[in-house]
Amino acid sequence: MKYYLIAGEASGDLHASNLMKALIDTDPKAEFRFFGGDLMLKQGGTLVKHYKEMAFMGVIPVVLNLRTILKNMSFCKKDIRMFNPDVVILVDYPGFNLKIAEYVKTKLAIPVNYYISPKIWAWKGHRIKEIRKYIDKMYCILPFEVDFYKQQNYPVSYVGNPSVDAVSSHPHREETYAEFVAANQLTDKPIIAILAGSRKQEIKKNLPTMLRAAGQFKAYQLIIAGAPGIEPSEYNQYINESGCDVKIIFNQTYRLLQQSTAALVTSGTATLETALFRVPQVVCYHTAFSTLVGGIFKYFFHIKYISLVNLIAQKEIVQELFAQRFSEQNITHELDLLLNNKQYRAEMLAGYDAVIHQIGKPGASVRAAELIYASLNI
Repeated sequence: MKYYLIAGEASGDLHASNLMKALIDTDPKAEFRFFGGDLMLKQGGTLVKHYKEMAFMGVIPVVLNLRTILKNMSFCKKDIRMFNPDVVILVDYPGFNLKIAEYVKTKLAIPVNYYISPKIWAWKGHRIKEIRKYIDKMYCILPFEVDFYKQQNYPVSYVGNPSVDAVSSHPHREETYAEFVAANQLTDKPIIAILAGSRKQEIKKNLPTMLRAAGQFKAYQLIIAGAPGIEPSEYNQYINESGCDVKIIFNQTYRLLQQSTAALVTSGTATLETALFRVPQVVCYHTAFSTLVGGIFKYFFHIKYISLVNLIAQKEIVQELFAQRFSEQNITHELDLLLNNKQYRAEMLAGYDAVIHQIGKPGASVRAAELIYASLNI
């Protein structure tokens, strides 16, 4: 079979690459062409355009790069027509991918499968109309999405969560604390991990306050998980201002979480990954115009929480300090509870265990690949 995949950012590259690997196991004659990244390229096939040329996030960057976005979209449509695949597989990235889905479904009559649902359950619920029209199969990775789509009279398949696959198979899962400390020239103090986001703006807004709060716990060493594509200098300016003794390690986030006593984490997939490692966490996310943003979230979003842990549990397992609640004082208070209150810590870990059970076992990529292949052989 010929597969055309579109992933528009780093996380999509990771999940699409694992899906491609599973597709090769399911369909040894699989032929790939794709918009994506280096991880997908390692699985074989032809990389048409790298996601780094496409990753425009937020209203202003999108407006400023609209010409490039439209050019990429036009090129993608022509390339799909030329390749004439058996199926087009879209990976998240809804602003771009739903436009491609419309073209593929109406002009080319090629099946369209979606792996990792757009977060229409949070906002932009009107996109369900486009999904009904243009998406043949939807494969979800969050259990509550099944109920959401059921309410919309649109059947989907829950395949499990790829983060479970990644965590359960990471190469250093048997590493000891002593081995990790020695490999990274750290001290013997217990670790507070700091995951301050993957973009420069997130780091700028979140990291200084996170460091001031965590720096008050002198019995612990602070370790920043360096984000891909972010230079050490981006962190050093905030570390120097804080006066804290902090170390940055890159490309070792899972190793770091595995050995950490607690973590400060910005919202996103990292909150779920931290839970999978059973590391008590504080979710921290700075927003400009916090009172306004808090009001917008309350009245315009269709969800009660911002972290995947709480969204999956449908209740508060971890504290979400964002908008008006984001402050050094609040982060310090919550971190103190996680480090020094055994009952509070145990309750969070019990909540994690319930979430882990709800998500299910590893194998999301394999299940998705099997369903995609089966749908093409009906």
